[in-house]
Formats: sequence, structure tokens, C-alpha cells
Amino acid sequence: MGEEVGEYQGAYKITKGLLDKYGPERVVDTPITEAGFAGIGVGSAYHGLRPVIEFMTFNFSMQAIDHIINSAAKSNYMSAGQINVPIVFRGPNGPAAGVGAQHSQCYAAWYGSVPGLKVLVPYSSEDARGLLKAAIRDPDPVVFLENELLYGESFPVSAEALDSSFCLPIGKAKIEREGKDITITAFSKMVGYALKAAEILEKEGISAEVINLRSIRPLDRATINASVRKTNRLLTVEEGFPQHGVGAEICASVVEDSFGYLDAPVERIAGADVPTPYAANLERMAFPQIEDIVRAAKRACHRSVPMAATAS
Repeated sequence: MGEEVGEYQGAYKITKGLLDKYGPERVVDTPITEAGFAGIGVGSAYHGLRPVIEFMTFNFSMQAIDHIINSAAKSNYMSAGQINVPIVFRGPNGPAAGVGAQHSQCYAAWYGSVPGLKVLVPYSSEDARGLLKAAIRDPDPVVFLENELLYGESFPVSAEALDSSFCLPIGKAKIEREGKDITITAFSKMVGYALKAAEILEKEGISAEVINLRSIRPLDRATINASVRKTNRLLTVEEGFPQHGVGAEICASVVEDSFGYLDAPVERIAGADVPTPYAANLERMAFPQIEDIVRAAKRACHRSVPMAATAS
């Protein structure tokens, strides 16, 4: 259920073919009324259905945030376990390109701070397939944060992922690349940036381990801390705001559990602490770039970075 999910085949063609396959009773086009259709979704989940609610962008979920948090996330606890709310809220999250401050926000930290929600962030096609199936099957509300710019990317897909029984566990990160000198955590589009940065670092003798978080809540603290205990350095990457961000939570977890293993201060890369600029040159400066990740990793590994390289 959502805006343009049926007749138009989805604003980004994600729901292409579903109306023809399942019919208008299961694939429902709505007016521009996020509070309305999110509320209908929560109510139907109370009654045993498993609705998937699409926001054309997660920025619009702010119209429905009362239903997501007060009606969906808290009902299981407030009913002493009597009411499950098996609902998925999905759609593109974070910045796209040239869509201004009101359409560029990352909600991973917002929803990741709410008890009762699960928050998933796919990077690859395999992530999207395995995690979405897990989200729909889960008995609790799941916020499923996709990325508009990743919709156009292609990824290799294993035979295992194409199997009809394929499903990924919620709350488990994936080590996308093993390394021994520094741990880089990332999610969504930033995983690709981290992997490209790791290739550059390898040419300079730095072996970076890249962790694709996949799940913001629950957060796979065990995998992150085990990696940091091996590499002794941590760099977190995200497109959201720095204050109270996902990276801040990861830093806190590592300081609490693995402080004695750190050989350098934790490095944290995030979006700029400003509403997203509209101008393309300023927008690029407002979000992490591959060269920022490379520079921070070198700094953590005590490699000198020439002054010219630090001027962006």
C-alpha cells in the first residue's frame, strides 16, 4: 500500500508487476496521505495481516511517525505481548541528488533509537531480497530503509540468493571484505564507498576490513567489536547527521567493550551538520566521499597525509 505502487508500477518501479500478479485488493494505490495509509496498515496488522507500507521517500514518513512509533512500535510492550504488529514500512532513505534539504534526510538513527522497531538497511541485491523477506516474516514492525541511488546499481547474485527459501537473519552484519589494519563500518550506499576506499588503501599498504551493518536495530555489536579487537582501529561511515548518529552509537559500543584494544582514536565520518544544500557543489561537500574515507583511515593508521590532500 502506498502512493503509485499499483497502476504506475511504483515511483521507482520497485513494485513493477505486483498489481497484475496479485490484484487491486492486495496492491493498493493511495492518495498522498501518509498518516492515513500508515494508520490503515497498522490497524490491519493488529488484525493479523502483514502489510507492507511504502513511503515514496522516508522524509514523508514524518507525516506518519506517530503511527510508526506510538501505534506500531509500542503496542507489543503495552499489551503485555498480546498484540503483535507484523508490518513493514519501506522506501528510499537518505540523500539522492539535487532534491534539497526536505528530501535528503537519513532516518537510520531516528528509527534506530526506538525500542520495539527493527531497522534494516540493505546495500546489495542479495541484502534487499534476504532482508525484505525476513522483515515481512517478522512478527514485529520493521523499518526498511532503501536507497534511491542504489536502485540503479547492479550486483552479482549467488545461486543461493535466488532460491525461494533464501532469507537473511535480522541483526547480523556481513563482513564484505576482510582486513587486519582498520575496521570500517558502513550501511546502505556507504558500503560501496567503503569498499572502493579499501581498494585504494590496499595499494598504499593498508588492509581495511569493511563491515556492512545490514541491521541498525538490533545492531550487531559482537561482529563490530570482534573486528576492532583484530584490527585495533575503527572508522564509521554514514550519510546521516553526526550528532547522535549511528556512528556515535558504534563508537560508544566499542569504547565500552573494546577500549583496551584501540591503538588510535576512533574516526567518525558523517554528513555535514547542516540541512542538505541544494547546489550540487555544496551537496557533494555535505556528504562523505571516497577520498574522505581514505584520508580518515590513513590518519587512524598514523600515515602522514600531505596538507594538499586535506584541502577539499
